[in-house]
Amino acid sequence: MDERESLYFDTISLADSEAAAAAAAHRKSLSQSRNTIYHSAVDLANDETRNSLRLGSGAAAEHASLAWQPGYRQSTALEHLNGGGDQTDAAIAAQMLALHNGRNHLPTGIGVGGHTGAGAGAGGGDDEVSRRLLRNSSTVSNKDKKLPITYSQWKLRTYRRFDDGKRSVDFVLAYNGEDQVEDHRRKREIFEANLQREGLQLEHNKVQRVHFIKIHAPFEVLYRYAEILKIKVPLKPIPGQDQIFDEAAPAFKSCFTRMCRSLFSSVQLNTELFPEREPRIHLEFSRNYLELYDTEHPNFFDDSTRYSIINFILQRQHFLEGEETVDNLGVEKLVQDGIYTCAYTLHDKADRDRLLKEWANISKWKNLQPLDQIKDYFGAKVALYFAWLGFYTQMLIPISIFGLLCFLYGFVTWSSDPISRDICEDSGTIMCPQCDRSCDYWRLNETCTSSKFNYLIDNNMTVVFALAMAIWSVTYLEFWKRYSAGLVHRWGLTGFTHHVEHPRSQYLAKISRSKRLAGNTQGTGILDPDVPFWSIKFLPNFTSYSIMVLFICISVIAIAGIIIYRMAQRASHSILGSENSMTFKVMILPMTAGIIDLIVISLLDLVYSKLAVHLTNYEYCRTQTEYDESLTIKNYVFQFVNYYSSLFYIAFLKGKFVGYPAKYNRVLGFRQEECNPGGCLMELCMQLVIIMAGKQAVNAIVEMLIPYLQRTIKEMIYRHGWYKSHKEQRLVPYNQFTEDYNLLPAENNSLYVEYLEMVVQFGFITLFSLAFPLAPLLALLNNVIEVRLDAIKMLRFLRRPVGMRARDIGVWHNIMTVVTRIAVASSAMIIAFSTNLIPKIVYAASTGDRELNGYLNFTLAYFNTKDFQLQPLLGGSQFVNETECRYTEFRNAPTDDHPYKRPMIYWKILTGRLAFIVIYQNIINMLQGVLRWAVPDVSGRLLKRIKRENFLLREHIIEYEKQHAMLQAQTAVHIQQTKSQESSGLRQRHGAGDEDATSFV
Repeated sequence: MDERESLYFDTISLADSEAAAAAAAHRKSLSQSRNTIYHSAVDLANDETRNSLRLGSGAAAEHASLAWQPGYRQSTALEHLNGGGDQTDAAIAAQMLALHNGRNHLPTGIGVGGHTGAGAGAGGGDDEVSRRLLRNSSTVSNKDKKLPITYSQWKLRTYRRFDDGKRSVDFVLAYNGEDQVEDHRRKREIFEANLQREGLQLEHNKVQRVHFIKIHAPFEVLYRYAEILKIKVPLKPIPGQDQIFDEAAPAFKSCFTRMCRSLFSSVQLNTELFPEREPRIHLEFSRNYLELYDTEHPNFFDDSTRYSIINFILQRQHFLEGEETVDNLGVEKLVQDGIYTCAYTLHDKADRDRLLKEWANISKWKNLQPLDQIKDYFGAKVALYFAWLGFYTQMLIPISIFGLLCFLYGFVTWSSDPISRDICEDSGTIMCPQCDRSCDYWRLNETCTSSKFNYLIDNNMTVVFALAMAIWSVTYLEFWKRYSAGLVHRWGLTGFTHHVEHPRSQYLAKISRSKRLAGNTQGTGILDPDVPFWSIKFLPNFTSYSIMVLFICISVIAIAGIIIYRMAQRASHSILGSENSMTFKVMILPMTAGIIDLIVISLLDLVYSKLAVHLTNYEYCRTQTEYDESLTIKNYVFQFVNYYSSLFYIAFLKGKFVGYPAKYNRVLGFRQEECNPGGCLMELCMQLVIIMAGKQAVNAIVEMLIPYLQRTIKEMIYRHGWYKSHKEQRLVPYNQFTEDYNLLPAENNSLYVEYLEMVVQFGFITLFSLAFPLAPLLALLNNVIEVRLDAIKMLRFLRRPVGMRARDIGVWHNIMTVVTRIAVASSAMIIAFSTNLIPKIVYAASTGDRELNGYLNFTLAYFNTKDFQLQPLLGGSQFVNETECRYTEFRNAPTDDHPYKRPMIYWKILTGRLAFIVIYQNIINMLQGVLRWAVPDVSGRLLKRIKRENFLLREHIIEYEKQHAMLQAQTAVHIQQTKSQESSGLRQRHGAGDEDATSFV
């Protein structure tokens, strides 16, 4: 077989049955180099005659979809002739290899990505892609007769690089290759020309229906914009810095570190994959001090820094000539108008695989996170989120253990509770009906089991756990600030501020369209004028927050509707069981109401989350930070009311204003809800578990299951050719930018949802964990998995986000601080009004009964059944002749001079409750203040290190400037001396010339 046949059979793997049989017969005689593609002048002359092999359109769609299945391996051209592999990949390989090897045309039948959705003929779309590829490709001259290169070599060489195999692809723009709109084409050309004027290098890829523009930023561009953006980069080692680093480290570091590593070796990172980096001093980049920077350091212009610089350039380029206004500025506007389909950065296969194996892996749930590598890959903003989530999860460990011990204390002392013991042993106390007509009298000992369960969360450890939670919340926030300060300094972001942040392109466009601000910008050249608050900003802000208040009212109305539903269930015969059964009273009614509440909360959350984005877009938010903070505040205030209102109702309102059997307080004709026989604290516990666990389950479904189902459905559509149009056909992934194109886009505020989920959870455990000490443990178990699921989502399902600098977690820390303060008041009121602590203390002080043997009878009041407003319909009840019943309230007996009025003991208990709230809040606030004072935001050791580094850095720069000035002076003297010698030589020569002229005369 000659070389022409070798080229023919190795590049074209798409054959009908007859051609495949012939190819297989010839294949037996090929040498070991049969996977190598050769080209020569003879090949170029005779390839056009080989046009019998075509790609069937249906097969193309089916095999193209296989590239996205787990375990798929892209095959070589040889495998297709033997009956295996993916045909579309081989066709692309043939095209790209022919281009690489200098071929300016391919056989007629070779192509990729045929259209099958609208009944296209076999091979029609393939020929069109081939012709488009050839038309837009440049001819490479062939000086050598044979230039061998395999498909694997070519793919490895250009997988994430330009076609020259040297320049990396730092950013990608994609647009529809079938877009023939002249205005779109002209805007793309102008925009790309402006990018090239900035120094960016561009290369087009027009192989498939979506065309790509690969962007590379040379170091000259990175240097220029790093200086503009004041990006800090590591310096070369400075004499004296090692002493600073050694003194900044704790004195017991070496011994303590070795002990910790030996004890927790199973959770440590793999130092071979994630080596520990040496500390360095960082300095804002300046081209004047280029010799001082450590250009070989991994943190010197890492991927996230390069991408942020390129993104900054893309956001500032115009796409109209002669009309260079803020309304035709930036790549986001081009994507919004459909001129480009997307603009994104690329995942790095090696780093991504390493992170997927060691970090985004649920089996690594106990391992520490490689924060330095996450920062290099995603940027400081994303790295700070994962650092905060990991720190928050670790801080949950001690409070979860303490909560578990408090819960176990209730089990251990179960039998020693005098209240539940008296309830279980009581057989003669008859309780009043819990509804007006359909309910019967019931015996107190029916609540024996529920009273024991209530003791698990209402015992002597309740106040201790509340105190521990209050101290823990402040300790967590203060130590996070301390921990994050060390991270930020290690990443060279100390001193970074958002005040120098560039305005959003949407904000500038909004200003340019404002008639009121038109006069301020015309003729002045000011693109970012001052926007007055009262005349311009007030109305959008007022409208936005008014709609937020409206939705808060809707949420409150929905909760009120659920409460009325519960009242109606009490007043009527239940369809779920007997009204008088303890199963219904304690379990079914609270659980059904909690599930309905969760459904309503989730629906309102879904609607308002989308509405909040539109409301924030309506406002004048200058920077991305202002935009994120405005969106965060609006959403969290709504979520606070939406998720916590039903819990606040149970904790503070339910059963507090019921009245008494002779005069019940009613709402819409229904009696108000009384606390269940197990107590309101037990119902609060059930509601908390349902909403908290249900929310975490819903979030997990939304974040992971829905994207997985979307991808699976798309795979079925592509595999069976169910797409409606050619535009819905998926690209064949033969390099990094085509693979990433099919991922979900990463939005600027993508972390907002993750923060919101965790901060709402923080509110659950600080505001209401008093009612369920195991709530921190549930949060801990959820967060251990949440860290890995978030990592998997960002690495597998989302495109790589543009790295952004950040020095903290922003407004979320302030929100958690406010929640911590509210939690103190919430815990105080729950203890005072929803537990038996204060009534027990008052009873023991009033009667001297320290064993609380008569406490149960003390909390029950008497009622004469003749005084009912509505007599219950007892029918064949055994309690027909009852003349007296008991109810839980502090009121006078019917035989008293003031029947059913409040006795003096009630006012003593109320005074004790109010006094407890004041004393508890003051004690907790004092302890929290002491903790905030004792734990500074930045450790003294780190603060001292920062000061010494700044001093050493200034001295180093002064010395460098001095040496540079001396060198310049020496150079100037040398130049002056050289000029003087040259001038003296000229004068001597002129003088000698004059003497010669005189002697001649």
